[in-house]
Amino acid sequence: MSRLIRTFAVLSVFGLVAGCSSASDVDEASVAGARSKDPAHATSFWVDPSSPAAEQIQMWEREGRTQDAALLKRIAEEPAALWPAGELDPGPVIRAATAAAHQEGRTALFVAYDIPHRDCGQHSAGGAADADAYRAWIGKFAEALGDSKALVVLEPDAVAHMVDGCTPGEYQGEREQLLSEAVVRLKQQSGTKVYLDAGNPAWIQDPWKLVEPLKRAGVEEADGFSLNVSNFQTDAVTKKYGVQLSRDLGGKHFVVDSSRNGNGPLPGAWCNPPGRGLGTRPTTDTGEAALDAYLWIKRPGASDGTCEGGPDAGQWWPEYALELARNSKA
Repeated sequence: MSRLIRTFAVLSVFGLVAGCSSASDVDEASVAGARSKDPAHATSFWVDPSSPAAEQIQMWEREGRTQDAALLKRIAEEPAALWPAGELDPGPVIRAATAAAHQEGRTALFVAYDIPHRDCGQHSAGGAADADAYRAWIGKFAEALGDSKALVVLEPDAVAHMVDGCTPGEYQGEREQLLSEAVVRLKQQSGTKVYLDAGNPAWIQDPWKLVEPLKRAGVEEADGFSLNVSNFQTDAVTKKYGVQLSRDLGGKHFVVDSSRNGNGPLPGAWCNPPGRGLGTRPTTDTGEAALDAYLWIKRPGASDGTCEGGPDAGQWWPEYALELARNSKA
């Protein structure tokens, strides 16, 4: 088995405030050429055959934990977004994944997460050193996508952190400029769809407060916006919120992260809350014209940060993944 995912995990940084994010792993040789499984409910999105969940299954099977391994297939057999590492060249990860997805006629899912002053210094603090470094990173990201079919969620939390005031005012004009430039650059790739992140319904509770910031950040040039990344708000709540924000934005479409919302949120907790479960499996069959897809944007099993006994943000946490799978209602 290739070490694409393992390498990517080492290079990736995850975890979002108000939602925390997850990272993925990838090594070129393994991903390119491997074929993902095609269950009856399969979508048009590519499944990473060397994900942490897939590797954990092999380990647990060797150890005789066959029931746990079987449960974890609920994660390993579904498409989940890759989060190419910030501060490093994202090209190898992206080219490997898009090559494998192209072989299967599928769309690769990615998250671009390297904005300067990221996460307000919290669990996923970091990001590009400055505006020029970010432009260079996004340029490499976009170039690596080529003409392949890809869906990119752009900078989870970046806009919502401006709206709630967590990102200092002196950084906000530059951030909006960088986001709008990133949308334009990514959309130069003919096969790429871009969704600018807009937080979650429990965070910025009045959707209208996001409208002008999203416009300044380039949402009108994007394919739409994303909601609930790394959070636990239910499909029903998030869809209602998304439809209202869509109307306020003149009909922009949106996608929803349903990776861990099967049991909804735990009041007062967003960082590795116990008792959560996998949500709606990735699909474009949403029953709502403005909602393009339910996606697993946060990788189930990636830690939100060092809380509730978890490892660093973005690190694979097998026992948490197992709990999500065990509690799945899908």
